[in-house]
Amino acid sequence: MRSVHYAVLAIIFWSTVASAFKLTLSRLDPVSMLFYASLTSTIIFLGANLREGRKFSVKKNLHSAFLGFINPFLYYLVLFNAYSLLPAQEAQALNYTWPIILVVFSSAFLGQPLTIKEFFGVIVGFLGALVIGTHGNLSSLSFANPLGDALALSSALVWAMYWIFNLRDPRKAEEKMFWNFFFGSLYILGLGLVRGIKFDPLGVLGAVYIGTFEMGLTFLLWLKALEGEEAGKVASLVYLTPVLSLVFISIVVGEKILKSTLLGLALILLGIMLSRRE
Repeated sequence: MRSVHYAVLAIIFWSTVASAFKLTLSRLDPVSMLFYASLTSTIIFLGANLREGRKFSVKKNLHSAFLGFINPFLYYLVLFNAYSLLPAQEAQALNYTWPIILVVFSSAFLGQPLTIKEFFGVIVGFLGALVIGTHGNLSSLSFANPLGDALALSSALVWAMYWIFNLRDPRKAEEKMFWNFFFGSLYILGLGLVRGIKFDPLGVLGAVYIGTFEMGLTFLLWLKALEGEEAGKVASLVYLTPVLSLVFISIVVGEKILKSTLLGLALILLGIMLSRRE
């Protein structure tokens, strides 16, 4: 039962971050926001590893120099830029296509052929993305913001790619995440020194919230949730996240949720369920 409590907390926290992205981006640019958020997550994962009494060895964890470039550096830069261009409802729904892209990648790179059901799920999922990107105007295939949509879908692609690489990494999850964020934060700092890092008190507070409840603490809660005996059932609860996220976006950000977003997201979730591998 405790695992369900952890899962519910994680889902509630994750459901708020799309709104936090949008509000924080009104005060900070994507690079500055990522710098503060990534630094926060690094500190959280450092604490988790110290609590477990793990020894630190840069040499043992050099693989994270590569993984940290993918996530958090590349993934969140692409995602935050998408949020800076798109309504939050559109960016978060398109980003949620990553499980469908993961199925395609698993087939292409891990030698796991698609079943007919999975293939149908992929088609349905990407149809949902088209509905969202065109605001329901499929006949013209005219995207409201082609660059923003491309970035949101690219973020899903980058995350699916990271997931594939992460599967082949035998280290403990907390250890991987600390080193990934350690190296990722160095890359972000380097970019920030070139581009400039903006300071805004409320913006920094928002970025710290994101670093805590998108990248850091919530990930640890989710790991705890999956340690229970009914991990499969608990994992299915994550599908509530984008739906709850729309509620927060409507109330906190003040966006009017479009019918095309609801339909597109429903198709994406259906596509995920159909293409999901047990």
